[in-house]
Amino acid sequence: MKSIILKENEGMRLDIYLKEKNEKISRSYIKKLIKNGNVLVNGQRNKSGYIIKEDDLIVINFPDKVSIDLEPVNLNLDIVYEDDFVAVVNKRSGLVVHPSSTYKKTTLVHGLLYQLKDLSDINGTIRPGIIHRIDKDTSGLILIAKNNEAHAYLSEEIKKHQVKRKYFAIIKGHLKEKKLDIELPISRHKINRIKMAVNKEGKYALTHIKKQESYENYSLLDIELKTGRTHQIRVHLSHIGFPILGDPVYGKKLNDYGQYLHAYMISFIHPNTKEELTFKTKLPEEFEKVLKL
Repeated sequence: MKSIILKENEGMRLDIYLKEKNEKISRSYIKKLIKNGNVLVNGQRNKSGYIIKEDDLIVINFPDKVSIDLEPVNLNLDIVYEDDFVAVVNKRSGLVVHPSSTYKKTTLVHGLLYQLKDLSDINGTIRPGIIHRIDKDTSGLILIAKNNEAHAYLSEEIKKHQVKRKYFAIIKGHLKEKKLDIELPISRHKINRIKMAVNKEGKYALTHIKKQESYENYSLLDIELKTGRTHQIRVHLSHIGFPILGDPVYGKKLNDYGQYLHAYMISFIHPNTKEELTFKTKLPEEFEKVLKL
């Protein structure tokens, strides 16, 4: 895609100009294109903050889509809510959200293609509808975009931390405090690249924790994510000495269920009506079994 800058647009930031010209694409995706060298100004790479000038030639080279054939699969997904713009799905533990070049087994996306008529395609062919993710072994509510307008709007809301998400987690032991804020930066582990870790050079991360229920040797925690770093809850709890029960990466694997972490609540502003919607789901059966024990 090519465009020549007119006098009226001179002085704008490159990313803001491209966002105005491509309303259906999120600003974060535009910044990613610029950073990866998919946007050239007069044949040269530039930063998002480059100030455009009259007669600049802007060329966007959208990356080739990864060639993975996605066939719809009936996974009997638990669709909590659906309209023409969004859907909210209660994902089961053990289900990966979307495929990748290294993971080509059945995912949530395969099930979405079977059960939902429309999905956004801003994120390419292997991530239709996917605005945010939850880990494979985490269960609970995930927000799905059904068109590009909704996707762009909700991506910005997530980036601005306007989408509220709450989780239940089971830990071994008891926190001293009834309420606890963990405000520690997170980045990729320096040695084990599969893991994340608390690191002063990492990205800001804030987790609100409330003790919901205490048992003889365990606790049920009510957790609110204020930021959305990879593995944030798992890393923060592990760092203070209370890894989530069954966490195979930051704690100790218990069984085939995975870690006992469940996204039970999500709240967001609807991209079309601008009404605040809140959805909750009850604890999974596996949680109930463990708590009864």
